[in-house]
Amino acid sequence: MLPSFLAASAALLSLTSFVHASPQFQATTSSVRASTTATRVSSASTVSEAAAATGTTACNNSPLLCNRNYNNITHMGAHDSAFLRDSSTDFSTAGNQFYNATVALSAGIRFLQAQVHNSSGTLELCHTTCELLDGGSLLAFLTPIKTWMDNNPNEVVTLLLVNSDTESAAAFGSVFASSGISTYGYTPTSTTGPIATWPTLQTLITAKTRLMAFVTNIDYDSSYPYLMPEFNYIFESAFGVTSASNFTCDLDRPSGLTSSESAISAGYMGLLNHFLDDTLLGITYPDIDAIATTNSASTNTTGTLGTQGTLCQTQWGNKPTFMLVDFWNVGPSVETADILNGINGQTTGRTAVSTAQLTTTTSSGMRAAGRDASGWLKAVALAMGVVALGNFVWL
Repeated sequence: MLPSFLAASAALLSLTSFVHASPQFQATTSSVRASTTATRVSSASTVSEAAAATGTTACNNSPLLCNRNYNNITHMGAHDSAFLRDSSTDFSTAGNQFYNATVALSAGIRFLQAQVHNSSGTLELCHTTCELLDGGSLLAFLTPIKTWMDNNPNEVVTLLLVNSDTESAAAFGSVFASSGISTYGYTPTSTTGPIATWPTLQTLITAKTRLMAFVTNIDYDSSYPYLMPEFNYIFESAFGVTSASNFTCDLDRPSGLTSSESAISAGYMGLLNHFLDDTLLGITYPDIDAIATTNSASTNTTGTLGTQGTLCQTQWGNKPTFMLVDFWNVGPSVETADILNGINGQTTGRTAVSTAQLTTTTSSGMRAAGRDASGWLKAVALAMGVVALGNFVWL
């Protein structure tokens, strides 16, 4: 009965995109379209702040990044990168991104996060549950990323996979191998704790170990040394923020660490979760209405990406290594990373993607009617979720 309920709820919720309806905008690139299957050591002060250029060769879209350590770069990331709000999902309210993973990579995003579930023996990218929103298999996600990396040999890509069903490293390793992307996997110098100084981008590129793969809820397995348990190396700020004034730089997890400042001193890399959620009757979903402010590079407005990035850099004495956002093209979010990295206006090789929201195309009359109807549908769907599941959250 639960799958049937979830399917019905998902169908109702997909209609609520009308609630956020705005004038239709299209991507400026040629027909870019998302697809659900396309995509304790010493002090951190030892991290080099050098950013010397290496000739005219760009690494991660800038020559200024080539000789910089991996953990001395802010990597802008797409939260729930496989879960799309576009025509392929009927603009599902559960979707977190307008464009797929390879479009994101071509536009300058270098950090991709996704949820992985075991669906009848297959590792599947599902949004909390496969009945709600299924982004396709992990294999189908990794394969085009591998192809993109083949075609872009000077780019270092980071993956963070949420291992929702606590699958083994072997289960993930098998899929990585099948996609071919395992050949790019980087093996860390420490498998049990944080690393103060990671290789430079150029070192990773030269060694052809350009894939940083972090996975939650796994133990290190020497057979798959490139699959790194996330919280051995990374700490995160809180997620599920529903008020723009509540973004902080405080440590939320892992629970074994006491503060973000002590984590930074121990050599952990900081990850900022910067996506704003909205709630109704206990259910949380992406707040698309506030996305232009949330993803803004402005540093003088409460709740913006630029404000939180600058605040954390001051509080930690180090810029964030990772930032995760919803709807990465709006802002655009990568501008904040460029500013923190000191390369704003000094990038090359990125594909231009519209910074506007994607919406369905409707007449003004239909849109007005849709708002009224969708508000009712949302209330019904969300109330169903509360009754059946309690506090149901899309993360």
